[in-house]
Amino acid sequence: MEISREAILDKTHYGLKIYAYVLRQYYPETTVLSLKGRDCGITRNPFNGGKKTLRIHIDGAIATHKDTELETFIGDVFDFAQYHFKMADEADVLQKINQELHLNLEVKVKDELEWLNEPDDTWYANCSFFKAPVRNVFPAETLRLHQVFELITSDKYKKITEDLRAITDVKEARKFKANRFDYVTFSGVFEKRNDSNLLHHSNLLTIDFDHLDNLQELKTQLLNDEYFETEMLFTSPSGDGLKWIIRIDILEVSHSEYFIAVANYIKQTYNIEVDQSGKDVSRACFLPYDPTAFLHKRHQKL
Repeated sequence: MEISREAILDKTHYGLKIYAYVLRQYYPETTVLSLKGRDCGITRNPFNGGKKTLRIHIDGAIATHKDTELETFIGDVFDFAQYHFKMADEADVLQKINQELHLNLEVKVKDELEWLNEPDDTWYANCSFFKAPVRNVFPAETLRLHQVFELITSDKYKKITEDLRAITDVKEARKFKANRFDYVTFSGVFEKRNDSNLLHHSNLLTIDFDHLDNLQELKTQLLNDEYFETEMLFTSPSGDGLKWIIRIDILEVSHSEYFIAVANYIKQTYNIEVDQSGKDVSRACFLPYDPTAFLHKRHQKL
């Protein structure tokens, strides 16, 4: 039997054995799961500081999870394995599960030279990285998209993100974010952060969605959008919004014109008004902690 989602689920009791395997890597010599009917109750979440907030349930033919504290931490067993193995490509995740759990599923032998006939989809988009506070307008360095992704998914901004989300006063939260969070300009590399000091446009556009009631639903919709392919997608520092990074072609129209067109498309498609700050090419985007962030595999790390 060849490796596939279905084959793995068949050999791991809907994926529960995968959850158990991952959890045992963090909590050895303890009972990590206790199944009752189709529900495993609440257990510790290694991606939420080890808190007992992880609920695992068999939903149809696959085991799924959600966190009782982190609204965006929701998905199926393969998403969970992806967080643990830190792999963006699902095929790699399936291979890793097969290997680590000794499932003995057939691995399709691939011609080592086959890649020569495949189109090279690798794309390195550069952006400027700035140290806090936001009033600092001189970049510290230039980063590629995968480096920004690594910052967001690591623990670097975990504490500061948790501190921000604990602030209930809107003005205080805004001040805290402006003074404490590092940020990037996804749309390009700058000598100094203002539109007139753009050195090189990255062909990226940031779309902000604020104060969402259906964050997870919209996240899924954006990742499957028929017109725009997602380059990066992550939850905003506040925890109730999304940052959607998409590719544009400024040889066709200007940055601001492209933004207006995309904003109109989103209004028509999703009935959502987007934050208008994205029309500024030098727009600052604060970097939060989001272990569930998405990065397109074309932005691979060499």
